[in-house]
Amino acid sequence: MSTAPVIAAVDGSDDSLRALDWALDAARRRDAPLRVVHVRQYAAWGQPDVMVAGDHEEAGDPVLDEVRDRLAADTADVTVEYVAMEGAPSALLPELGADAQLLVLGSRGRGGFASLILGSNGVAAARDARCPVVVVPRPGREVPEALSVTPGPRVVVGVDVDSPDEAALAFAFAEAARRGARLQAVAAYPWPVRFWATAGELAPQTVDQGEVEQETRTLAEGFLAPYVKEQPHVSAGALALPGDAAGALVSASQDAELVVVGRHRRRLSAPARMMGSVTQAVLLHAASPVAVIPPPPEES
Repeated sequence: MSTAPVIAAVDGSDDSLRALDWALDAARRRDAPLRVVHVRQYAAWGQPDVMVAGDHEEAGDPVLDEVRDRLAADTADVTVEYVAMEGAPSALLPELGADAQLLVLGSRGRGGFASLILGSNGVAAARDARCPVVVVPRPGREVPEALSVTPGPRVVVGVDVDSPDEAALAFAFAEAARRGARLQAVAAYPWPVRFWATAGELAPQTVDQGEVEQETRTLAEGFLAPYVKEQPHVSAGALALPGDAAGALVSASQDAELVVVGRHRRRLSAPARMMGSVTQAVLLHAASPVAVIPPPPEES
């Protein structure tokens, strides 16, 4: 069994309990232990710029007691650890990913405004954690212009043909293999393509959309080829769609098991960790759970 756990962040909300169920299933598929963590948040009038974490506790937490009762009859085959901490969840949760395979949390928790689609803890974890982060949305999220797809388990991964994310592709293939699912790579291309002839005047369209779509799909399939060779039992294909990447991935998320997106690597001009606008939009609007994959550690 792997020593690295799958971590489920819980706070007693329905959103976090749905994430807990997803994390338990993920731990089983990985033959990994499950670590259930409740971060008890300091009062708003505390010291927001100081991150203080209390010692790990295994008892005396009502939220963890509720989770124990919930999992009591369903974890005979999984090692479960319960951890209570004190501090700011948005600061502590990302740090928990340092020794985890996966960090799973719901799209909303007990705090914040109920009208928000994605909570601040989810944003912080997806942006800052060192391990992949899965955000589980509320059920019934509507997706405009959902794609018509063949029924069956499906993992979706976004592919930028100008700069493919190898970490996201590797994670997506591994997850498809665990789930016995087919992998659908989605690559977006800009359309219509506009060219300026003179100031204030657009040139006539001269590029054939079919050619652009075929070239985009061919490039995406080329990036998939090494992974298909390594895991020939995973059925994989590429889909090229016009428009923005976020919209294409959200459309493909309907009835998917998981949507996988990458996270930006730090740059000299932007040294802080970044998610990217596409990743954030997918987290906000996708109908399926979304996995945000950090880039591999930079070499010294």
